[in-house]
Parts: sequence; C-alpha cells; structure tokens
Amino acid sequence: MALFKINKGEIMNFVNSTQLKTDIPNFDSGDTIIVHNRIVEGKKSRIQKFEGVVLRRRGSGSSETVIVRKESSGIGVEQSFNIHSPLVEKIEVIKYGKVRRAYISYMRNRSGKSARIKELNKQ
Repeated sequence: MALFKINKGEIMNFVNSTQLKTDIPNFDSGDTIIVHNRIVEGKKSRIQKFEGVVLRRRGSGSSETVIVRKESSGIGVEQSFNIHSPLVEKIEVIKYGKVRRAYISYMRNRSGKSARIKELNKQ
C-alpha cells in the first residue's frame, strides 16, 4: 500500500516544462520565418536554414509543431519542425503576415502573385 499518491499528470508536466525552449519568437500562420535546423551526417553536423511561410502551428508543450512551406525552383517544398526539438537551433521571424485562418492549406494551390500574403507591421 502506497503512503502517498503520485499524479502522473503532474510528473509529465514537470518533465515537459524542463524541456521547453524559452527563446522562441511569437509567430503564427502566414508569417515568414527562417528555421535553423541542425543536420547530423555521421560524425559531422551542420546547420541548414529553411525559409518559408508558416502554414500551420499546432500542439502545445514539448509536442508543438510548425509546418513551413517554400517554393524552390518552382516546386513547393514543405517541412514540419518540432519547435522544442534540440535539433532546431533558432527560429527567426522575417515578416508578419495577415491571414484569417489558422491553417492556410489553400497556399498549396497558389503560385506567383496569388500566393502573396499581406504584411502586418508588428513592432
């Protein structure tokens, strides 16, 4: 018989809070960001930058993810990043965009001028 109760939710919250990053900027869908991602190849590692528009930011705590989309040589490239992963070195916000959706999946069907997003002036 146990002398005290252990709440598993409190333990999980404590473990998650120790792994969260504190230097993440405030950004949302429609914003243009640069994600500095660490790539490990054998014994060597390097940092690769991925610049694009945020399609979606979802989740909370240590499982928070972001989907970033860019056009490379006329081909759309999307990459999903775990924000609090130790492989994500830094996230920079280039510009803030004004969109009316939390998930802008319609950007996949657009290219050229129709893929533009109005810019917000956040200070």
